[in-house]
Amino acid sequence: MPTQQETSAGLHTINHIPFEVDKGIAARARIGLVVLATDHTMEHEFRQIVTLPGVAFYHSRIPNSPTVNPDTLQAMAGHISERAAEILPGMPLDVVAYGCTSASMVIGEERVFELIHATRPEAAATTPITAAFAAFKALGCRRIGVLTPYRDDVNRMVREYIIARGFEVPVFGSFNVENDNTVARISAHSLRAAILEIGRRDEVDAVFLSCTSLRLAGAVTSIEQELDKPVTSSNHALIWHTLRLAGIDEPIGGFGRLYQLPD
Repeated sequence: MPTQQETSAGLHTINHIPFEVDKGIAARARIGLVVLATDHTMEHEFRQIVTLPGVAFYHSRIPNSPTVNPDTLQAMAGHISERAAEILPGMPLDVVAYGCTSASMVIGEERVFELIHATRPEAAATTPITAAFAAFKALGCRRIGVLTPYRDDVNRMVREYIIARGFEVPVFGSFNVENDNTVARISAHSLRAAILEIGRRDEVDAVFLSCTSLRLAGAVTSIEQELDKPVTSSNHALIWHTLRLAGIDEPIGGFGRLYQLPD
């Protein structure tokens, strides 16, 4: 029962008002994102695609250098656990996604999963490259044309990592940019032209844009229509994979072939 108090000024304070608790805005799925401090794009594309009632995502930012090289990528390993722990303390998450494609390869997917599970044992874990592999398999594609913004030593590592997981990379293109703040501003026209150049090759089944700073979500449908081949990116695949890991499997229109696949 509520209790009432009357102050000397005649004002009433009502305490212990009864209330009910519902499942909140994440009634279907609660997704945690560990986003790079330098990332301009990942949350934006999540907001574009994830508009399903009852599905919510929450993020923390991980320290990183805007200069992308193997040393700066490896340095993020020391922060992944603590940043995952900062997302809604005391509330379980269905999925935690670490949002760096190249660092997930430098650190290693399994090590990233271990670091996430150190503080979030209840959550399924994924990374952009984990999601990309799941997307390639779901789309039935093995010969992947890859587009990155990275410098040459990171590019070599990316290509070798993808091939080691059983896929072919017959065409590999790069903007060869080292600064993440510049990568985030590569224009939609430039991205489209590069995707089409890579994707039109007969030896390519699909095109993958590797880097969460690159923007694809708004253009993927029209590019796929022109190529007649699947196209995905780090964010595009990651969003799809987090939804699937959370048990959200209905098709979502307007974002290409991947989002139309049956469960």
